Amino acid sequence: MTTTVSENSPGSPCSALRQSEPALSIIIPTVNEAELLGATLAQLAKLMPAAHEIIVVDAGSVDATIRIAKSYSATIIESEIRRRSYQMDAGARAATGDILAFVHADTLVPADSLKHMRQALADPNVALAGFTSIMRGQRIQRFTTFHNRIKTYYAPFLYRPFAVLFKGLRLLFGDQVMFCRRSDYLRVGGFDPTMEILEEADLCLKMNCIGAIRQLRAPVFTSDRRVARIGVVRANLMFIWITFGWGYGASRSSLRRLFDRV
Repeated sequence: MTTTVSENSPGSPCSALRQSEPALSIIIPTVNEAELLGATLAQLAKLMPAAHEIIVVDAGSVDATIRIAKSYSATIIESEIRRRSYQMDAGARAATGDILAFVHADTLVPADSLKHMRQALADPNVALAGFTSIMRGQRIQRFTTFHNRIKTYYAPFLYRPFAVLFKGLRLLFGDQVMFCRRSDYLRVGGFDPTMEILEEADLCLKMNCIGAIRQLRAPVFTSDRRVARIGVVRANLMFIWITFGWGYGASRSSLRRLFDRV
């Protein structure tokens, strides 16, 4: 007797292939993000393939952030410390997926994000990657979007040119939706939970010890709320100053105070 195995049957080759594909854990740090979190989670609910889990690490929100997260069946972790680096590290260590993606509460990702992530990390030489951030509000912030892209090159080139030229170093930032293998994240120690600012750049340097950093052409869309509040020119000058200051050893506390003005 011949047994026919359907494509969706647990014993089929196609099913086995799907089950072996890396699962995605999404980590979102929040503090009073009720205004924008719902749209972010609604977009994440459209992912095809779907994420394995969405983890919201909240640091004492007093608005509707937690209620909104629960309405989208996100896993909630309550953080005792209000610090993005601490929150993202806590979420990463609680995650059970093979791929970790760090998403800001005001960032919208494309529905095919997981496909892009799996393709990027299929290259064993890539340790960490991120998307191209398009900053927009009522309109697209073209200058800030352009600056966000080129600073991933010039910032590390100024003080680590060898790594940029020969080791694939780039400095990615939070609004670019950074992602990596969970095993690699744990291997390098992950985010430094004591850092007040530029924890993403610090992680890029760590990950570059084991592989290249890559920026994908696929876009994600981030709110321009900070830039719109103080103006494009002032905001970008501050971003440049913060990046240079970090690269050349400025104190974390002074950089944090400057960032809080943005």
